[in-house]
Formats: sequence, C-alpha cells, structure tokens
Amino acid sequence: MRKNIVAGNWKMNMEYEQGVSLFSEIVNMVKDEVIGKQEVVVCSPFIHLAAISKLSAGVSNVHIGAQNINDHESGAYTGEISAAQVKSTGAAYVILGHSERRAYYGETDELLATKVDVALKNGLKPIFCIGETKDERESGSYFDVIKTQLSKGLFHLDAAAFGNIVLAYEPVWAIGTGLTASPEQAQEVHAFIRQTLADQYGAEVADNTSILYGGSANPSNAQSLFSQPDIDGGLIGGASLKSRDFLQIINVFNA
Repeated sequence: MRKNIVAGNWKMNMEYEQGVSLFSEIVNMVKDEVIGKQEVVVCSPFIHLAAISKLSAGVSNVHIGAQNINDHESGAYTGEISAAQVKSTGAAYVILGHSERRAYYGETDELLATKVDVALKNGLKPIFCIGETKDERESGSYFDVIKTQLSKGLFHLDAAAFGNIVLAYEPVWAIGTGLTASPEQAQEVHAFIRQTLADQYGAEVADNTSILYGGSANPSNAQSLFSQPDIDGGLIGGASLKSRDFLQIINVFNA
C-alpha cells in the first residue's frame, strides 16, 4: 500500500534560528491537528538537519530530509556533504534530481543514478524528481523525457531496491512561475509514470510507489490535485515556508 506523503522543500531559505522555529511550529501543529496516516517530510538546508531531527523525535509521521548529497561517499571534496553525514543527523530522506539541480548545476541522469545508489547504500530514501521544461511540454515530447529520466536514473535498480524510492513529478514550467498544471494534466503524467513503472517492475511495485506532485501546490489547489487517483501527495516549495499553509496542505488528506 503506497503512502500519502507531503514533503516540504525549503530550498536555500531560513537562517538557523528561523528554520528551527518554523519546524517547531510545524511539528507541534502536526501533533495537535493531524489525525490521518499521511507522512510529513521536511527537507531543510544542511544547517538545520541535526536540530530539527531532535525536534521530530517521537513523532512517528514526521521525518527529515536533505536536499542533496554528493555522489562520493567521503574524501577530498571540499564544500560537499556525503550521504553518511546526512544520515548521521537523523535524516531519513534526500531529494535527488530536482529541476534546479539539473538546470543550474548540470546534474545528469547518469550522475543521479550514482547518487541514488549512494543514498540507498547509506539508508536514505530518495525523493527522485522528474519532469519536463516548457519547451518539452509544448513540443509534446514530455512523455519521452520523463521515461528517459526514469530509465537512466532509476531502472538499474532491482524491484526490492526500487521499493525505497519516492517519485516527484515536477512540471518545470510550473515551478516558481505562478503556473500550475491542471489536475487533469498532472494526473495524465502521474498515470503515465505509474504505467511505466508497471512495464518495468510489474503492477505490484507500481501500485506501491508514492508519486508526488511538485509543481507549485498550495492550500488553494492541493485538494483538487491530491484527489486524483495517481497523485499521492506533494513536494511543496514556497508554501512549506509558512507553517499554517503547510498544515492546510497536509490536512487535505483528512478532508
């Protein structure tokens, strides 16, 4: 049975005390107001991981994640963070393949395949991002783009290893632009992703994989998006920086 997951991606926001304060608000709201079985993940900058991990201790449905790891396990890579270092903070997840990492830092599908392996080896669950640009959407090639990202980034895994993957569909043209895919557009792609997984691994793996929507979901559109049959939650950007907005999105699953 696949999980409903709402994951917040703080990106490069929040100074140390601001982040600790925001997370404290979130975790207390979840304890007081969330009654469903949905899982909450907060992916913060590295500076917050250890502190917020301690704040989430004992809250079974709240987990911590990083936004990136290096593809090497250790060594002379100044300024980088290893999977083992992230895991040692108490984090359980890591975002890999976010469109901003692909676009701004040149991360390729081949590099991401290595990062996936390193993450899994160190006990981290990847939230693996896939999605098309505006040009790819308008040209009609978006299914091919997404299939290639899946194939090159993940399909070297066997079915057991793939069971630790969470997918996030990011229509890149809808991130930070004020645009959002319609529920029908998002469902069409999520259904395609699930069918692609079924073709590769079989129906059971496909049915058990959580696929999140990562294109500017907010309190006003989350209900219509999350009600689609193949959308299992969201990877939330800006709205995760406001505790009340984030809680409203989390609570869509209780409506």
